[in-house]
This record gives sequence, C-alpha cells and structure tokens, in this order.
Amino acid sequence: MKPKTTSLAALAALALALPLAAGAQEAAIRKNLGDRVPGLNRIDEVRKMPMPGLYEIRIENEIFYTDAEGNYLIHGNLIDTKAKKNLTEERIDKLTAIKFDELDLKNAFSIVRGNGKRQMAVFEDPNCGYCKRFEKDLQKIDNVTVHLFLIPILGADSVVKSRQIWCAADKGKAWVDWMVRDTLPKNDGSCNTDALNANLEFARKYRITGTPAVVFADGTRVPGAINAQQVEKMLAR
Repeated sequence: MKPKTTSLAALAALALALPLAAGAQEAAIRKNLGDRVPGLNRIDEVRKMPMPGLYEIRIENEIFYTDAEGNYLIHGNLIDTKAKKNLTEERIDKLTAIKFDELDLKNAFSIVRGNGKRQMAVFEDPNCGYCKRFEKDLQKIDNVTVHLFLIPILGADSVVKSRQIWCAADKGKAWVDWMVRDTLPKNDGSCNTDALNANLEFARKYRITGTPAVVFADGTRVPGAINAQQVEKMLAR
C-alpha cells in the first residue's frame, strides 16, 4: 500500500504544480511583451495553442502569437493543416459573434413590413452604394422587421446624412426615402446622436468593417449585399 500512497501524493503534487507553472509562464509572457512592445501592456488573454511552444495573445478581438518567453511575436493566420482549419479565423469568428437578442435596439430604428414576425438587423452607411442596392432588394421582402443600425464609416458626409436621418420624425421613412429615392429629410441633424457613436464603437468591437452587414435572428452574420432570394432563404432558417 505504501508505494500506492506515495504515487497518489506525487500525482497530487503534480496537479498543484501544473497550474502554478502555467500561471508563471503567462506572467512571463505578459511582462516581457509589455516591456518590449508598445501597446502590448494590456493583454486581455493568454492561451496555450495545440502547436508546441506557441501561445495565443488576445487584445480585445485582435489575435497574436508568441513563444513561451515572449521573445517572438507573430501576427497572421495559424492553419491546422491536418484538420484543414484556419484556427485564427475560427477564433475571431467566435470572439466577434453577435447574439441577436443582445443587440441594443435603442440605437437602431425599426422598419416593419407585413406582420413583422421575422427579424433581422442591418448595419449600414447612407453613402454605401452596395447598401442602396441591398435596400432596393429589401423592399421585396414582406412580413419582416428590420432593425437598422446607422454606422457612418465612409467619411464626414456619411456622418452628416446619418444625423439627418436619425433626427427625422420618422426615421424608417427618412431612411427608405434616401436609400431608394435619393431624398434626404429637411433637418439640420441637431438632435441627440449618441446612438451613432455607440454603433461605431459596436462596429469596431465586432469587426464590422464594411456595409451592409446583416445579422439574422439565429445569430448568422452575413457581410455584404445579398439579394432578396438569399434574404428569404436566411429568414426561413
């Protein structure tokens, strides 16, 4: 029985030592990178990767890789050739996934067509040509509620137009009038437009870098303009 007791004690000691070693390793990576690389003194997470000796460094939704001592830094895609998977892309997709029921709808306006039972959220810039094409196609979709988040990312004029649309008495009508009929509401955009800033911050956090960006009720995210048939297919899922 004695050898067995000794073996159990050794295993227990090993189980305690492993987290301590991992913690020390992470601390060394954080310290070395923080001391040597400007901007890396605010690392949000350190994760050991399947590749021996490689660690993931996460700063918000930005991914880097380093060795166990923080002596080298890699910014790029990590590919699992055996599984044929882009591990970096999968990780970013997970980090930037948008939960539909957690969208802050006070920063959007809603356009209801038909019974409005089906739902989707769209992030758009009023000066985006692809968005205008998308909006014209969207007029063919019935029985849907579209939650529209304005993100003026295409320059100062986009900010001006977004403010005018947001400050209109009927935001949904003002949006469709501009995107489909090229008619802007007649106001100076002087209302509270904090929602636009909140939307820009949300877009930055979740890597919405182009418009239109569509999020469906099941959490599926589609970048770019899709046609009415594709929208119907996604809404039917």
